Amino acid sequence: MTGEQPSSHRDAAFEREALALLPDVARYAKSLTRDESEADDLVQDTFMMAYQAWDQYTPGTECRAWLFTICRRRFLRVRRTAERNIPTEDADLEALAAADLHRHARAEGLDHVFERSEMRAAVEKAMASLPEAFRDVAVLVDLHDHSYESAAAILGVPLGTVRSRLFRARRILQEQLLAFAQDAGYGVQRTAGGLQ
Repeated sequence: MTGEQPSSHRDAAFEREALALLPDVARYAKSLTRDESEADDLVQDTFMMAYQAWDQYTPGTECRAWLFTICRRRFLRVRRTAERNIPTEDADLEALAAADLHRHARAEGLDHVFERSEMRAAVEKAMASLPEAFRDVAVLVDLHDHSYESAAAILGVPLGTVRSRLFRARRILQEQLLAFAQDAGYGVQRTAGGLQ
């Protein structure tokens, strides 16, 4: 792993080593998704994550394999998330899922990842990907500081619905952001001898 590089040197190195491989990554993403639009999103995510984790890449090593690893992990993570995101209003199930996610984040050394400034783009993307019913509640309460009662009135739904949707939205966001952080290489670094 290299130290912090000046921005212009870092950008030039990224362009030279990573962006030169864009066609290869695009073909690989297309083979994974079998859909042009999904492949485009996957390529964009891959390069955004690679850029944000560029300081963890060792210059001169196999950049193509590194990018393909990021691409594949992201693809699998998105698929698993889509399969698990079945809407539910069961508060007990949601609470159990949230507790399990928190435990997993702590074990991976990701419990403070949301404090990182480079997570902003990932937060915006995760918020945009929420199902509309969940996004509406999260935007009103978490972004615009409406009370639960105010959000319920604006959306024309019961207060309990606002609470359950907000809980679900926050869990989905947490899951996506922790997945992004893991794929980008934040958290616990494992080596052959254990933790770093």
